[in-house]
Amino acid sequence: MSVAIKEHSAPIIGINRHRLLTDGEGISTLVAFHGCPLRCRYCLNPHSLDAEENWERYDCQTLYNKTQIDSLYFLATNGGVTFGGGEPCLRSEFIRSFRELCGKDWLLTVETSLNVPQEHVERLLPVVDRYIIDIKDMNPDIYQRYTGKSNEAVLCNLHLLTDSGRRDSITVRIPIIPGYNTEEDRTKSVHQLEAMGLSRFDLFAYITSKTKTP
Repeated sequence: MSVAIKEHSAPIIGINRHRLLTDGEGISTLVAFHGCPLRCRYCLNPHSLDAEENWERYDCQTLYNKTQIDSLYFLATNGGVTFGGGEPCLRSEFIRSFRELCGKDWLLTVETSLNVPQEHVERLLPVVDRYIIDIKDMNPDIYQRYTGKSNEAVLCNLHLLTDSGRRDSITVRIPIIPGYNTEEDRTKSVHQLEAMGLSRFDLFAYITSKTKTP
């Protein structure tokens, strides 16, 4: 094991095995990293925003040892490890080092907002097989009100992926977010994404007990 792999570690808030057809094809293990640049009004994983010291840190070798017990399932079903969070792209060095350990046979997927500095996405291009992108909404005003942040980096990174020939490895999640966007808004988002050559969409709606307003 290289020194670089030994040095990379990250706080992980959950490891969920035997996920079937939840994160793409096959059986996968979801590894959720701590930390997120967004502050979504309906955060689906608020633990990712807790104090970092509350969570156990894993180095790549420890995580590989914990996930490789399901290698036969991954290979038999075209599955692998899905990195989520939080925002997994912020752990790009860790993921790149993990690929060195697991080799090319496992599919590596990231569930990401893409709202990260572009160097992280560039670093992941050679090692990530599939991208599940939670786009929220393509409208910059809706995105800003819901997440508290601009979607400028999202669009730049999305263009980087499509320009790099990764359209077929991208699934875009576009939710209806009560109090923030509508079916019409989502349709507009789909049309914009189709114009970029994207065709795989996961359309759903957030179910909330109480609608928050901006």
